[in-house]
Amino acid sequence: MIAQQIINAVSLGGVYALLALGLAIVFSIVGLINFAHGELMTLSGYALLASLVLGFPFPVAVLVAVTCGALAAVAMERIAFRPMRGASVTSLLLTSFAVSSLLKVIFQNGISARPQAVAMPSWMTGAFSFGDFTIGVGPSISILVSALALIALELFLRRSVTGTAMRAAAEDFDVVRLMGIPASRIIATAFLLSGLLAGLAAMLWVAQRASVDPLMGFTPVLKAFIAAVVGGLGSLPGAVAGGFLLGIIEVLLQATLPGAIAPYRDAIVLSGVIAVLLLRPQGLIPAVRVQRS
Repeated sequence: MIAQQIINAVSLGGVYALLALGLAIVFSIVGLINFAHGELMTLSGYALLASLVLGFPFPVAVLVAVTCGALAAVAMERIAFRPMRGASVTSLLLTSFAVSSLLKVIFQNGISARPQAVAMPSWMTGAFSFGDFTIGVGPSISILVSALALIALELFLRRSVTGTAMRAAAEDFDVVRLMGIPASRIIATAFLLSGLLAGLAAMLWVAQRASVDPLMGFTPVLKAFIAAVVGGLGSLPGAVAGGFLLGIIEVLLQATLPGAIAPYRDAIVLSGVIAVLLLRPQGLIPAVRVQRS
């Protein structure tokens, strides 16, 4: 039971960490909190559903869905945010809300407002025994995928030229531009990575729910935003730490709270967030250059 709760906590924390990292990458370079990040998740979920309905093998369907999320993020930057480059933080926030609302309306009226079932492979709902412990296959895959994605992103940011330029841009974007590095390429890469992480998180989220609906991305991205703030807005290590911390706290409260208090779990978590921010206003691992609206 304890091992299962630990697996669940790390699994949920991994999803939040992927989403918080996607938000942090864009914020650290552009200064934008992209509230349409949740709709990238939803789009990937519908792409997975469509691919499975068309008869694609499950691994191919997952690849198509994640690719759709990444390409949609690049298109979103090119169409909605690039024309707003240099605008105030308030204008960027309003733009991200507008894009989010527009996509929700398209999903609700163009597809369906009702949840659509996604036929997940039967092996993902199974479990395997390890000694006296029984561990679900789905949460285990979630942990593995989250860990591999975070390691791959760390290697990309540390070992590649583009990754190094992105880390430098996160500290001082103006200096990077003066060095002749194309700003558009850095920003487009940030959105591409953000969409890729949203697509991966969507696959893990759909695997837990086996359904997709127009509001699928709202709650996890809201939690990821909270995790990014707790970790340190704009800090990539902080986003990961905040995501795992929030996931672990949620699962522990779900497992330990009495039934009468359990419905207040989210309120208790948010109270803890407020307490953390009162003690450390810049988050657990503050960014080198912090921007706040």
